[in-house]
Amino acid sequence: MNCASRVRNGGFWMHPIYHFNAIAILVSALYQWILGALWYSLIFAKPWMALAGHKTGTKPKVAVFGMITSFFGGLVLAFVVAHVVMWSGAAHLRGGVFVGVVCWLGFIVAPLLSETIYEQRSFKLLAINTGYWLAAVVGSSCLLAVWH
Repeated sequence: MNCASRVRNGGFWMHPIYHFNAIAILVSALYQWILGALWYSLIFAKPWMALAGHKTGTKPKVAVFGMITSFFGGLVLAFVVAHVVMWSGAAHLRGGVFVGVVCWLGFIVAPLLSETIYEQRSFKLLAINTGYWLAAVVGSSCLLAVWH
């Protein structure tokens, strides 16, 4: 069902009820969570910790809460990306990549770039963070486009 097939009811546009693959959304959230753990604790651990102001060898007090909220944030992101994938009609890998890159540019890069400039943060930190989000959003959109 696409946006053109919405039902008009009493002067308001009603959002139709879509059926999504809940397993694909859950797997997408797990993918993001595991990718984040690897990205920030193994692949870019030292530069990210230095640029973000964390001391090497110390465990942040909010680490467990951060991991929990990361997973639930991944569920929300996967649910939203599933909508965008469905609305775009992407049903193959190439469509998933396109949706992921567009979402990444519009929803991740644009606001984080402005935030980095206003907060006078390092562009290396921006590259590490947006690199993670590129892999997370494109990977999720590909998974959701192919497995619907």
